[in-house]
Amino acid sequence: MSPIRVVLVDDQHLVRTGLRALLDRAPDIEVVGEAGDGGSGLAVVREQRPDIVLMDVRMPGGDGLEATRRILTDPTLDGVQVVMLTTFDDDEYLFEAIRAGAAGFLLKDTPPDALRDAVRTVAGGDALLSPAVTRRVLAAAARSPVADPGRLAGLTARERDVLAQVGAGRSNTEIGQALFLSPDTARTYVSRLLQKLNARDRAQLVVIAYESGLVRPGEG
Repeated sequence: MSPIRVVLVDDQHLVRTGLRALLDRAPDIEVVGEAGDGGSGLAVVREQRPDIVLMDVRMPGGDGLEATRRILTDPTLDGVQVVMLTTFDDDEYLFEAIRAGAAGFLLKDTPPDALRDAVRTVAGGDALLSPAVTRRVLAAAARSPVADPGRLAGLTARERDVLAQVGAGRSNTEIGQALFLSPDTARTYVSRLLQKLNARDRAQLVVIAYESGLVRPGEG
């Protein structure tokens, strides 16, 4: 199999150097480019067309959120996934980053093995949202207007149950245990929700679960 191709976008050279060193140790991951701000990062992504972009949230000279929006709305970059690099004081940006289409978040002090596993997780098509991060996303979302709950009108009762579980940050296995489903059946329900709600990934399902009022901060 071809290695997972990664681009690093962070304004701190030492951070990029450290991430590259950690990722290059994995035979199935290859860092193919890096940039120091969102604008130049977008150019590198367009040139390299990686599988994953590790994108800093806040950078002088080029905002990571805007770069993420532009990457994920560019039809020529279909298939590129963005993971935001964040710190504990970036809560105000979490909700907007997911709305922009980010597949998840990594803390900059993530242990090496967890960093490599996270890249593999997103490359495999899953979102990177732990329950702890999900709670922070929903807390940030509480400061944003809640949309019309009618968006869920086409869902069955069971699909709503599954969406609520996804909104709480639970994995397919945990959803199955909570709702007495097999992990494969839970995965099928999640895939159906992605299609019905026109969501890019599980991270955006979390936003939909909140905006519809199905999940609220402090629940789950």
